[in-house]
Amino acid sequence: MKKVTLLAWTFLALTACSDRKSNSRNNPEGQDPEQRPQIGGDRDRNGCLTAAGETWSGIKQDCIQIFNVGQRLNPIEKNEVEAVISAFVLFNDDRSKLELFLPDQKKTILLHRDGKGSYQRDSWKFDPEDSTLYIDGKKRYKTE
Repeated sequence: MKKVTLLAWTFLALTACSDRKSNSRNNPEGQDPEQRPQIGGDRDRNGCLTAAGETWSGIKQDCIQIFNVGQRLNPIEKNEVEAVISAFVLFNDDRSKLELFLPDQKKTILLHRDGKGSYQRDSWKFDPEDSTLYIDGKKRYKTE
């Protein structure tokens, strides 16, 4: 009986200590969890976690990791010395629109599908049949 009582007291003491430690470790200043600073990096004006590679998508109306959900297009003209910086395209659900993510543009570009099946706007044209992006009539990016 003494062993059972001693074991019960030991268990209670260890449980009480571990609760106190985990609470102080998880909430060091006793702050409300809602008021603690977020860990993991800065967020942009849309709330996207930039350190995780998130960017805002106008088509999806959400933060996305374009490299996981978009179609990668690599530059046709490559410089042997420089890193390859890809462009990405993302289609809406009914494929009537395409959002274009270019490495040298801060904002995305929205292209609409024309009657021939291509997507166009101003100087940008994407041909989905051969997955080629034309800028000013010149082939610039293509899926490999």
